[in-house]
Amino acid sequence: MFTGIVEEVGSVRAIRLSPRVATLEVDAVVTVEGADVGGSIAVNGVCLTVVARHPGGFAFEMGPETLDRTALSRLAPGDPVNLERPLRFGGALGGHLVLGHIDGVGTVDAVTRVESTARVRITLPGRELEPLLIPQGSVAVDGVSLTVAGLAELSFEVMLIPHTLAVTTLGRLKPGQATNIEADVIGKYLVRSLALRGTT
Repeated sequence: MFTGIVEEVGSVRAIRLSPRVATLEVDAVVTVEGADVGGSIAVNGVCLTVVARHPGGFAFEMGPETLDRTALSRLAPGDPVNLERPLRFGGALGGHLVLGHIDGVGTVDAVTRVESTARVRITLPGRELEPLLIPQGSVAVDGVSLTVAGLAELSFEVMLIPHTLAVTTLGRLKPGQATNIEADVIGKYLVRSLALRGTT
């Protein structure tokens, strides 16, 4: 489990796609500490298992499910990625509870600069995610804990402060770019519970 507070921006060293198991190598500094083989790291919001370590980074394997449900297959060598180690019991929960299980891949529709901040509109991949987003609720975009600033049909908006723009990959967002979206886990359990009771 994670918090959506990015610890550092790493860089893709290599990515090798395969229909069965793909591999991703990432260069990092901060998140390498304590990231043992078998441990988890959130890469652009996707919980991945460390399968190997190398000087200055680590490697992951990605199965077909991960490639199908996330935007990781679109990465290329040199691309920046948001990295976060798992939440430790007793640690500060600065963002919100993030599982690292992506609900869908959204598409950046517009990026509007407002002085030193930015307002970003993201199109949802389908209507199934609409009930999971609420005004002023939490959402993780590429692993960054954000607040929903606005909702429209099949889209939502977030505001990015200067700090977020500077220390995450979100400062590089452009229209047409794919983003990993994870809705608030509490909302997902609530929607599921109501659906089973036949009240949605």
